[in-house]
Amino acid sequence: MQISFKAFVVVVGAALGLPVLVLGQQPSNGQAKPVVAPVKEQVTVTAFRTPLGLDASASSVRLLNGVSLEEAPGFTLDDRLRQVPGVELFRRTSGWVANPTTQGISLRGLGSTAASRTLVLSDEVPLSDPFGGWVHWNEIPVLAIESVEVVRGGASDLYGSSAIGGVINAVPVRSWQTRRAAQGMYGAMNTVAGDGIFSAARDRWGALAAGSIFRTDGYILTAPEARGLVDIASGVDSESGRVEVRRGDAERGYFLRGNVLNETRSNGTPITTNATRLWRYQGGWDQPVHVGRVFVRGYGSDQGYRQSFSTIATGRVSESLNRLQRVPSQELGASGQWASTIRDFTFVVGADARDVRATDVEAPITAGVAGAVTRFSARQRAAGGYGEALWSHGGWSAALSGRVDDFRTFDALKFVGTTKTVLAAPDEVVFDPRLGVVRRVGRGFALTGTVFRAFRGPTMNELYRTGQVGQQTTLANDALKSERATGFEFGAEQNTRWGTLRGSYFWTSVNRPITALLLSQTGTAQTLQRANLGQIQSRGVSLDFVAHPVGWMQLSGGYQYALATVTRFDPDKTLVGKWIPEVARNAGTVQMRLSQRKVGVLNVIARESGMLFDDSSNINVLHGFFRMDVNAERSLGSRFDVVVTVQNLLDRRIDAGRTPTLTLATPQVATIGLRWHGAR
Repeated sequence: MQISFKAFVVVVGAALGLPVLVLGQQPSNGQAKPVVAPVKEQVTVTAFRTPLGLDASASSVRLLNGVSLEEAPGFTLDDRLRQVPGVELFRRTSGWVANPTTQGISLRGLGSTAASRTLVLSDEVPLSDPFGGWVHWNEIPVLAIESVEVVRGGASDLYGSSAIGGVINAVPVRSWQTRRAAQGMYGAMNTVAGDGIFSAARDRWGALAAGSIFRTDGYILTAPEARGLVDIASGVDSESGRVEVRRGDAERGYFLRGNVLNETRSNGTPITTNATRLWRYQGGWDQPVHVGRVFVRGYGSDQGYRQSFSTIATGRVSESLNRLQRVPSQELGASGQWASTIRDFTFVVGADARDVRATDVEAPITAGVAGAVTRFSARQRAAGGYGEALWSHGGWSAALSGRVDDFRTFDALKFVGTTKTVLAAPDEVVFDPRLGVVRRVGRGFALTGTVFRAFRGPTMNELYRTGQVGQQTTLANDALKSERATGFEFGAEQNTRWGTLRGSYFWTSVNRPITALLLSQTGTAQTLQRANLGQIQSRGVSLDFVAHPVGWMQLSGGYQYALATVTRFDPDKTLVGKWIPEVARNAGTVQMRLSQRKVGVLNVIARESGMLFDDSSNINVLHGFFRMDVNAERSLGSRFDVVVTVQNLLDRRIDAGRTPTLTLATPQVATIGLRWHGAR
């Protein structure tokens, strides 16, 4: 069954028009439902390894609570995170149609490759793929996420590898919270989604079950002028589920949690597909002690990933299978921490370790004939210990922290038929300190400053796997070394009863950044190879604001200017001064939310981004864009809401990538759904 676009226009117009007309009347008995706390000191963030008030943090932080996530148009978590300026995947394509190997995320204008330069975690467990460093944005069921904390700036002093650009912490709903909700949605491109959650607690026992299903036919990514007979829509069919059992409460107790993701994807042609099945399990213990608080976490995952690749003929009239790939991987990890507050001081000491085993099996195919199978296998282990001291007195706050990491890859082997080759395996020990200072001056005004070191170790995908997206092939490099970053930020912030305004200047220099260098290019194909580039720098300013001009209206948004360039590369000095791939110099968002309890909610998000380049040589240009998304809700009694969303309301054409064929980001997508709120 295909949905009528004209019918959607009528529904959307009615749904959006009614709230606007009624909201303009400002009935005295309607009250706005606040999206964020207007007083910043009321909010604490756990992404600092210990709960810390935002007014005591020198870092630039954005907090997206459950209402912000619920009302943001989008199908996957990465869509909702784009409320924060400067948040972008490796390419502009959304996570619900992008190849999983292109879903690394960027903050602070540092760009990304397949792997993220920003650490994504949930309840102390990294969500980045253990083999490739990308993120499965649909892994956690939609309603099982309580909030998301976005901490910008280096954080390897507490979290180790990958936290060069910052940390994104998806705070989960816990089983001691009473939560019952469900929602269903249908929309353009034959898109269907359903989500549910049930949690309850009794006699210090709690249980939670949550699940999400999502499927869409998707759209054809290839630009119309470049399409051929082989081009079909890129779609996805995915399911995720979570269960949790807990003994205890919010302060103490232990828990067991399991999560599963199963998905299949079409990558834009009949032959190119991929599929992922990811099982993740976790256990933990939290306990206040005589002199502080202790937690312990243990976790693991088992993942199977497979993908097929093709060679496309000139004119995109036909394709032929050229490679089949399977990547099974397993990981085990553990972390522990003690924290204690003594008068004006808080002390934190902890350690964590993560061990990954993976195998990459590739079967080349030429003219329908299978060649010799190539198999890579390796182990990677990251272990580190950290300490932090926080001090707050009067109008001053300061934090000094540091971490030592042992990052090593070993047992790296390559098999071609019966021939075995021992591959290079990096082994590094790094130290990353950080100092942050906050000075509160006058009423609601504060000055902040921070300086840090950070690092990211190469993933096994970058070291040993040959990847392909479209007709762009990227070769591995087992000689890669870790990226090392040095940076600082300083800023100012003003809090009033009307809202908050924060501005920051940031500067980050990354030595040995891992990038994909262009080796050769034809009209239909590109060949690249991963390499340590030399040095890149990203420097610029960011602004964030939240305003409540009247009770039923909230305005929020931000802007980022990032001058991100290559500053050193001795093998090819022509790259010096080039833009970092996938980083726009200008990016901004503005959001307007209108809410009345007896009428509904209208949420409009406008996003603009400047031009950028899709390659290190700055040959392939992706033009700037403006996009507007709308979410409208109307209550049906006390428990039900009708929800209408339109992504890319103006149906703007947005360049997503050039591989070298131009691909496009999400076109206009309209959906309608029904949401049920039970206990909360």
